[in-house]
Amino acid sequence: FELQNLSLLLDIFSQNISFSFRPRSNMRSKSRKPHVMLFPFMAHGHMIPTLDMAKLFSSRGAKSTIITTPLNSKILQKPIDTFKNLNPNLEIEIKIFDFPCVQLGLPEGCENADFFTSNDNNDDRLYMTLKFFLSTRFFKDQLEKLLETTRPDCLIADMFFPWANEAAEKFHVPRLVFHGMGYFSLCSEYCMRVHKPQMRVASSCEPFVIPDLPGNIVITQDQINDLDEETEMGKFIIEVKESDVKSSGVIMNSFYELESDYVDFYKSKVAKRTWHIGPLSVINRGFEEKAGRGKKASIDENECLKWLDSMKPNSVIYISFGSVACIKNEQLMEIAAGLEASGASFIWVVRKNTGDEEKWLPEGMEERT
Repeated sequence: FELQNLSLLLDIFSQNISFSFRPRSNMRSKSRKPHVMLFPFMAHGHMIPTLDMAKLFSSRGAKSTIITTPLNSKILQKPIDTFKNLNPNLEIEIKIFDFPCVQLGLPEGCENADFFTSNDNNDDRLYMTLKFFLSTRFFKDQLEKLLETTRPDCLIADMFFPWANEAAEKFHVPRLVFHGMGYFSLCSEYCMRVHKPQMRVASSCEPFVIPDLPGNIVITQDQINDLDEETEMGKFIIEVKESDVKSSGVIMNSFYELESDYVDFYKSKVAKRTWHIGPLSVINRGFEEKAGRGKKASIDENECLKWLDSMKPNSVIYISFGSVACIKNEQLMEIAAGLEASGASFIWVVRKNTGDEEKWLPEGMEERT
């Protein structure tokens, strides 16, 4: 599968155009579906958009295979079955890889980031996060065997799997990186890493402009996570960044109209080959598809969607920092105060932790808002 065909494939997906694919002349059949293999990091915020991406590719005429572990396959199987029932002629499947947690030094059943991000001890959580990231290298041999036997037309592997480049290159399969975040975040991180403006301020609260970044963005040292590149986590993140550049390209769950300046900046300065094929969530049309994409909410999904349908366009603020980020109660209280002061309608998704339920919510806020 030549790189120019890969480029065409992604361009077609991003433009919502159906297509037919003609393979190399040495293949037995005269025509076949392109085969896209997807390998998400084992966390809901990575698995959900990857599932949506697999649906998108299948709906455009490709065969989609999602690689995951036994525990995570149970999370993905129900929405896949729903999708296939609604679209019986489309191809999407799961391939399960072994992940022996205990053998890798992880607790039994630790196949998803949820397992350790719910830990209230920050030191334990950071240790487990790094251990979990590094343990995913165990997948490399299994991935190589699968690529050798199936020879997909491309491999879309999560940003946290930098070792996937080497595995894909071994069998001449283009490897694309999938980023769950947007271009703005990646461009900001790039400028901070290259120019290091935080090293030239007198105090941690002194404002400074992020150099080279469009938009005149002002922040302080207190607002950034200045990762030490000499630590194990720092070295891993550098490996992730280098993997982006060495890959065949980067796929983003974004769209040009949302952050055009940063798409252009990313293409010119960070990674030359990138496709924005989002928002991926719009592939889900029916209620069952929309409601079955993530974790069980504390309110009825139908009630939430009915409330949204009753609101005016562009009138609701959505706030979510994901299920991995650990937000302190003090920070949640500040966010709550800001939302109430704004007077805007909002949906705020907060991860439920044990032992501190609603201590962060100002008394009477739900009634007042």
